[in-house]
Amino acid sequence: MGWLWAIIVGFVLGLLAKAIIPGKQHIPLWLTTILGMLGAVGGNAIARWAGVDATAGIDWWRHVFQLAAAIALVVLGDRAYTAVQSRRRRA
Repeated sequence: MGWLWAIIVGFVLGLLAKAIIPGKQHIPLWLTTILGMLGAVGGNAIARWAGVDATAGIDWWRHVFQLAAAIALVVLGDRAYTAVQSRRRRA
């Protein structure tokens, strides 16, 4: 069940990141989900490092860190994906 939740959370975080980033992103949905999953893992690590990974109630800071990491990864992933696709078209 853990993998299912990881995929669902990654999907939601990836879509939220794409909605927040201005402009159009060219990455496919499967890559958006994977980057969202990596953002969740990275955000959890940052929250643990900051000491806010387990608080009373809802872990808002952990969620903020997860979303920020997902946004950064979607931006970088979109740039890399676009560069690879344009290089393939030229070849």
